[in-house]
Amino acid sequence: MNLRWLHLAAFVIVIVNWIVFAAFFVFEKKPRREQATRRERLSVIGIVVQGLSYGTVWMLERPRFTPIVPLPGLLEALLPIAAVAFSTASVWLTMRSIRTLGKEWSYEARLVEGHRLVTAGPYGWMRHPIYTAMAGKLLATGLVVSHWIGLLAGLVLMAIGTAIRVRSEEKLLRTQFGAAYEDYARRVPAILPWRLGR
Repeated sequence: MNLRWLHLAAFVIVIVNWIVFAAFFVFEKKPRREQATRRERLSVIGIVVQGLSYGTVWMLERPRFTPIVPLPGLLEALLPIAAVAFSTASVWLTMRSIRTLGKEWSYEARLVEGHRLVTAGPYGWMRHPIYTAMAGKLLATGLVVSHWIGLLAGLVLMAIGTAIRVRSEEKLLRTQFGAAYEDYARRVPAILPWRLGR
């Protein structure tokens, strides 16, 4: 069964989602940039490693509009459909999370004057929903363009970069909010909206 049209459609939707994602950053009204009171510079290394994960997925491509792995019959349709779902959900989650954070949002780990501990919206489901969304975008992109080796390498790099950023941010938040952050961390999982092993 030739499902090339489905792979093409998934590719187009994932690319459109990337455009929507980029447009959000360009056109979204940004809150006034607050002066940082504390920074965790190591988080920049995490940003770079996460960036490398996307580069790896895009550079190690497979022939366009073909499955990432061969699957029999209609099972082949599952991966492009999953790519569209991951991509769309990730864009929505990123936009919702950034709007929820407001002035607390930043690329690098930092605290600002009057920094709030945000636990509403997506932050009620997981402590780092933007990183969840970033991993979802990476997975979606890999499923439509990457060789499976590129996707696997990209996921490993994303995990490393995310671990660095999570550790950096949580170090600042634990210092700033103490017991309130510890309680939040006990109640709300870090990356996935559920705890493994429960």
